[in-house]
Amino acid sequence: MGEVIDIAEGLFVAEPQPALVGGRHKATGRIVFPCPTGNGDFEPVVLPRRGTLWSWTVQRFRPKTPPYAGPEDFTPFALGYVELPGAVIVEAPFTDVAFEDLRIGMEMETVLVPLNEDAQGRTIRTFAFAPVRKG
Repeated sequence: MGEVIDIAEGLFVAEPQPALVGGRHKATGRIVFPCPTGNGDFEPVVLPRRGTLWSWTVQRFRPKTPPYAGPEDFTPFALGYVELPGAVIVEAPFTDVAFEDLRIGMEMETVLVPLNEDAQGRTIRTFAFAPVRKG
């Protein structure tokens, strides 16, 4: 694989393990995702990388572009909300799971996945959630 770039700066960290970066409101401690930029009221905070599946659905048709930035060859995918304990509920696509295996309450973890390529041929990566594999 050639050069890899992130879909957005400051959205997630890759090391030591993939995790999302939220924002903690300095005055109230409330956590949001993503971390607001250009606003001195929030400080970046690495969110828990594991959480529980809160709700989900299957996207069965290609969304309108823009805002959809995925490949032209569309394949249905699962997406939904994962509750990151003590932090926030995050919406994201799911990977490495069959639709029929998704269950509310199952443990999920943050992973980084390729989305598409830019005009320079670089791979653009984003985040998703995948089931935690036991064993």
